[in-house]
Amino acid sequence: MNFPRPLLVCLATAAVLAGCGDPELTAQELPAEPAATIAPYDPGDDVAAGQSALTLVPADATVVTITDFDESRAALGMPDLTSDDLMSDRTDYWERARRESVLLTEGMLVAESSRLMLDYGFTQDDVDWEAHFATPAGAGWILGFRPDLDLAPVERAVTDGVAGLSGATVDPARHLVSVGMATGDEESWGTIEGIADLASDTPAESTYYRVGCVPLGTVLGPDADIEDQEAVVGQQDPTDLDSLGVFSVSFADGVATARLGAGRADLFARSDLATVVSTTLRPTGGSIGFSDAFANPVVDPSSGRIGYDVAAPVATATATLTDLLPFAVCNEVTPMEEPTGL
Repeated sequence: MNFPRPLLVCLATAAVLAGCGDPELTAQELPAEPAATIAPYDPGDDVAAGQSALTLVPADATVVTITDFDESRAALGMPDLTSDDLMSDRTDYWERARRESVLLTEGMLVAESSRLMLDYGFTQDDVDWEAHFATPAGAGWILGFRPDLDLAPVERAVTDGVAGLSGATVDPARHLVSVGMATGDEESWGTIEGIADLASDTPAESTYYRVGCVPLGTVLGPDADIEDQEAVVGQQDPTDLDSLGVFSVSFADGVATARLGAGRADLFARSDLATVVSTTLRPTGGSIGFSDAFANPVVDPSSGRIGYDVAAPVATATATLTDLLPFAVCNEVTPMEEPTGL
């Protein structure tokens, strides 16, 4: 296991881990992340997509995904890739990114790349990061373009309504194009108390934020039935857990870091539940389960973090977006409906 910056794993001392491949849950003292506030968005900030982009998301958003294509490109050895590069290089990036990066979106401009390039001179390759969020008023999104891109062609594309850009607002000063983005006088996710503790202070390929816990039925997945639920509850009762108000999961360097808030007494129990779910349920019909995506948990209760190896990037993205996340389960159980036999 090779944990990146904020999570340290597989230390050489035997007092910490008996072996990096040991799937048994382990604990260790990890460097505490300093308390921080989230600064206003700055397009020149290397960690903008992971942190300060949250200051652009309305405070009433319930789910937020941020995909940092710039970080993905850097991780794959193509840090300066743009639409100015050869088509072969850009195609190579997308083929590798879909296999090797945990992308929580494939990029809303990808499908229209040819038209955008021919008619407007830009593509998804000029987007540094992309955010999507859900609010009571509907879905919203933000595209963060590279700071040196001329946005005049982007404004024309918005006016022409191509590639889903119809109705978007263009912010040339910050190189943003958006729908539903928080305005200067609105509360944002950046003002939510304690949110800085859930945002990685180092770049991540993508990050998932959710308000509230995940119902047990959702955690168990579409293949589970009432017998599966009873089997899981019999081994690890979720009602013994503490409540969960908001959490995040970030992905970088082949590692997933779940952040549930500092000082949680139930962090080991939540990780244990993930193991119970993985060993009790086996998805059928090609469905993805938690163990297909996350492996080898390492817990740090003081900072409220659980680190996992990314078992398979595509499966990990799917499991995250469908909330197959046992460590974030609600501490109440709603019985599943009995099968009707019809």
